[in-house]
Amino acid sequence: MLSIPALLLDCRPGAPTIRLRHIEIIHAIMASGSISGAARRLNVSQPNISRVLAHAEQQLGFALFDRRPSWLLPTARAQRLMPEIDQLYQHLQRIDQLAQRLRAPPPQQLRIGAAHAIGQSLMAQVLLDYRRQAPPLAAEVELVTGHQDTLCQDLLADRLDLALAFGQTVTPGLTAEGLYRADMVALIPSSLTVAAPVSLAWLCEHHLLMMQPQDPLGRVVHRALQSQGLRSRSTLQIKTYSVIADMVLAGGGVGIVDTFTARRYAT
Repeated sequence: MLSIPALLLDCRPGAPTIRLRHIEIIHAIMASGSISGAARRLNVSQPNISRVLAHAEQQLGFALFDRRPSWLLPTARAQRLMPEIDQLYQHLQRIDQLAQRLRAPPPQQLRIGAAHAIGQSLMAQVLLDYRRQAPPLAAEVELVTGHQDTLCQDLLADRLDLALAFGQTVTPGLTAEGLYRADMVALIPSSLTVAAPVSLAWLCEHHLLMMQPQDPLGRVVHRALQSQGLRSRSTLQIKTYSVIADMVLAGGGVGIVDTFTARRYAT
């Protein structure tokens, strides 16, 4: 049960004054449909409910409920008040829940961000291993996947503690450490026969599905093409590596992706 102080919502001279205690009683009656039901919800006596309701109606200057033998029927005016009352009551519940959390010691928490390919291919197994090995009081781990620009924004806004992403450049205000280095991989539909290794020129001729130039790996591909004076026949630019792989699988062209994505589509 919420412990709600009796505060005035409107203190203008002559204006009807409805207190938070009134709000609590009205909401309980609306939810239960009767004085007895409201009393059970709030763990108070029925005379207490009746007395507060009568005082609320006196202060407002109009009836809130039509009295029936076994239930109370909200009046049209009460129904117009209900959306605002319900919104306020939900806000009071959130305040009460927050106060309870503040009384408890905050749990240790680690907020990790990861590029989609890393989250799908690497972090899933990492989190499973952590769950098996972590002691009962280990930190709560939160994993969020996203593109690098979003991950960097979340780090700068203190919504993440660390992130795993591709690329060689670092957003100002962040520090980075290299953990893994690998070549990018060409994806080619099985319907195409080609002698390995393929060249960038060959990929461009076969509708290379381009990464966006602002993407960390996309910058590498675009610089390589510019240095060789190449341009893909495809007009598509795609930000998500797995989407490139899905389009290659569907026969929409060829692609260049990271090693994690390539391994998922190797067969």
